[in-house]
Amino acid sequence: MAGVSRGLLELVQRTVDGLGYQLVDVERLGGGLLRVTLDAAEGIGLKDCERVSTQLSHLFAVEGVDYQRLEVSSPGLDRPLKGLDDFARFVGREIDVQLYAPSAAIGGRKRVRGSLVSLVGAAGAERLQLQLTPENGAAKDGQRSVKRKQAEPAPAAVVEISFSDVGSARLVPELDFRPARAAGSSEADVDIAAMGMSGSSSLGSEQT
Repeated sequence: MAGVSRGLLELVQRTVDGLGYQLVDVERLGGGLLRVTLDAAEGIGLKDCERVSTQLSHLFAVEGVDYQRLEVSSPGLDRPLKGLDDFARFVGREIDVQLYAPSAAIGGRKRVRGSLVSLVGAAGAERLQLQLTPENGAAKDGQRSVKRKQAEPAPAAVVEISFSDVGSARLVPELDFRPARAAGSSEADVDIAAMGMSGSSSLGSEQT
């Protein structure tokens, strides 16, 4: 919740919860932009963004919240995971995790990608179980492999990471389709178009 006071966060949280949505993030960005990211089990559309934007705009005017522009959006395909509820909801999905510090559990690295197997541990000592995604680090023919200073975990190994060590985490986008290729277009054109899809809905408004 970058640059956001506790009071503003609680204000947005109550409003979003009251409208039946899940608050993913609140950010203060350059140019007076206040960005609110929402989610819901059935997904977020433009009408949902408009509904929340209208409610927040009225509320901010009453409460005297300082901002220039309000942007309400869905989290997109690479949705950030914030609290334990997020991780529990997306068990089975592949995620990217950034740790605060290097961890011996993942070969002395700070970044790791893997499938979220489960959450384990008592309250306050929760741990993520990740089945690591095999890395494409094999040397090509004719090239000498370089030994890493620190041992890499075995492919498909399951490791445990303390939730308190997680700095940030995001879903790895799942694109299980290929758009139909128009006549005369190349396969490269289709790939570029697919990579540009964010999968998110967004609505911006200026303060009046």
